[in-house]
Amino acid sequence: MSLASEQSQPAKADLSNWRASPFNRWAFRNISELLPVAEVAAGSHALPLPTKLQAFDRFSLATGKDAPLSLPDFLRATATDGFVILHDEKVVYEFYDHGTTAGTPHILMSATKSVTGLIAGILQDSGALEIDALVSSYVPEIADTAYRDATVRHLLDMRIGIVLNAKELRAYAVATNWEPLVPGERQFGLHTFFAELKTPFRRHGGPFAYVSANTDLLGWVIERATGERFVRLASELLWQPMGAERAALMAVDCEGAPRCTGGLCATTRDLARLGQLIVMHGTRDGATIIPSALITDIITNGDRDAWKQGEFAASFGGRDMSYRSGWYVVHDEPKLLFAMGIHGQNLFIDSANRIVIAKLSSQGVPIDYAASGLTHRAVAEIRRCLVGA
Repeated sequence: MSLASEQSQPAKADLSNWRASPFNRWAFRNISELLPVAEVAAGSHALPLPTKLQAFDRFSLATGKDAPLSLPDFLRATATDGFVILHDEKVVYEFYDHGTTAGTPHILMSATKSVTGLIAGILQDSGALEIDALVSSYVPEIADTAYRDATVRHLLDMRIGIVLNAKELRAYAVATNWEPLVPGERQFGLHTFFAELKTPFRRHGGPFAYVSANTDLLGWVIERATGERFVRLASELLWQPMGAERAALMAVDCEGAPRCTGGLCATTRDLARLGQLIVMHGTRDGATIIPSALITDIITNGDRDAWKQGEFAASFGGRDMSYRSGWYVVHDEPKLLFAMGIHGQNLFIDSANRIVIAKLSSQGVPIDYAASGLTHRAVAEIRRCLVGA
């Protein structure tokens, strides 16, 4: 650990506390000092982000009890570490706090699922991955487990009919390599966890049911289908061609398997670049990076009934939504595509109004419903300030 890191660290962060406040403010931007990581290399031609800053003096977010929040007030109230707004391909607002800078890779948590979903879709378009195939056709080790009748599409859309019990959740926690072992526990990785999972299951393809392990298994499927490491695929298929400015980092387990469900670390600006690529219909300088058919599929083909019957619907107030390939889609006008991770990680994409909002945070609890609600209302207020809608 560098002297600079030691001086900025509020107290010693380790595997036992790195996701808790105040340790997470340091840990979320120093993942490589806590966890093993692999690099997602960037290229040499970053996508330019010209700047046309706006003050957002008209931004006003009602809280219901205190004075309305300004944009800086909102960012501090939701423990924001990095924040970038793009409009019409320009940076119109940028904010950093808690030691994060424009060049700091910050963990995306479950917003990583959205990136994994894009990689899977790109591979499907190239013919390297069959989305409707059984998971077991790529990973025969799980043929006798709860995943045996599941398809890759079921993994992508969180429609796997399993519920992990307390013992299985602990086994998954050990396999992720994100928590310390307790006396008597053996160390093993994600592949062993999946191969040994014997939990009962319901019919796959039912209501939306959020199980983070699904996307880690998807990472194994992707590596088996291609014979390549996920981080290399992510670099060559997405990170380099889209014009990321900095290398990203991917947390891996004790055997090097990628945490495709939540381990990607990227700068706020590069996360915004990903959103901008989607606004640009997946193309850059005339070259297709994300097939437009994949973006259309994510936006239009999610099962709204599966969402409505699923476990997150009530948290979003009954909005007309779906979940497809790791992305949340709000179908109410104006339509919104977004990635979401615990502790306040978000990427919002309003393609119709050419707005991208990247927000990386270190909120003190995994799911802060008040902060989440405030954030979604802030997106609407930002839209009003930019386009009056």
